[in-house]
Amino acid sequence: MDEVCANCGKVAVDDVQLKKCGGCELVKYCSVDCQKNHRPKHKKACKQRAAEIRDDELFAQPDVSCYGECPICCLPLPLDKSKSSMNTCCCKLICLGCDWANKKREDEAGQDHHKCPFCREPLPKTREEAHSNYMKRIKANDPMALCQMGGKHYHKGDYEGAFQYYTKAAELGDMDGHYKVSCLFYEGEGVAKDHKMFMYHLEIAAIGGHHIARHNLGAYEYRNKRIGRAMQHWIIAANLGYDDALERVKKGFQRGWVSKDDYAAALRGHQAAVDATKSQQREEAYKEEIY
Repeated sequence: MDEVCANCGKVAVDDVQLKKCGGCELVKYCSVDCQKNHRPKHKKACKQRAAEIRDDELFAQPDVSCYGECPICCLPLPLDKSKSSMNTCCCKLICLGCDWANKKREDEAGQDHHKCPFCREPLPKTREEAHSNYMKRIKANDPMALCQMGGKHYHKGDYEGAFQYYTKAAELGDMDGHYKVSCLFYEGEGVAKDHKMFMYHLEIAAIGGHHIARHNLGAYEYRNKRIGRAMQHWIIAANLGYDDALERVKKGFQRGWVSKDDYAAALRGHQAAVDATKSQQREEAYKEEIY
């Protein structure tokens, strides 16, 4: 059957191009005017379908957390960022196992000054040199450097500066940036409180694999008595390896909100995610007191 404009019934032919409704993608229109004229009839169905599409995207399980993989050993990075390191030369998040192994090799070779295990640049000797490296990476629009600088401003109490850096990182697709921006909108730090923008950035971060953002979405739904949606969020976070979310799922199972099969699947998913971040090299690094 030929495709037709939902408003005027004009058939799609060579000289008539139909465009899908951007909200629901259920119907098509031959012009903006037709879309506007049809809006009153279509509004309810459009909103319903748009919400369904958004939920499909929101509740999809990310393949890996927003931290991704170590660029050297290619194993998933731990959710605990204290078990990873970042040097100001390249601002790459590297697992402590690879960092430790690199320093061990250099020590055994008698090298006096360590180099970055990723880009092989000498590590900075002073704070001034490290700051200069940060600024170079910021000028190059490195989202990790922008987030780090946002954190420095935040801890100094410069919330407006933090907001600027975090926002720029978010614009470049950094999920940590989106999460931090959501927190600033929620607290009204450096920017006016805005619930809509808080939720927007929190959802973007969660979709991108940010485990804390996902966990917080679950808490938000729980406070609003949407228990089923809350449990869905916590199961996704648990499958990323987040312990706090697994504990929430456990309590949901005990109260009858999560089925036995779903709880068992969450346990398996959580353990698989945790195991994927393990290696002998990392375990040896964790034992060293310097970390």
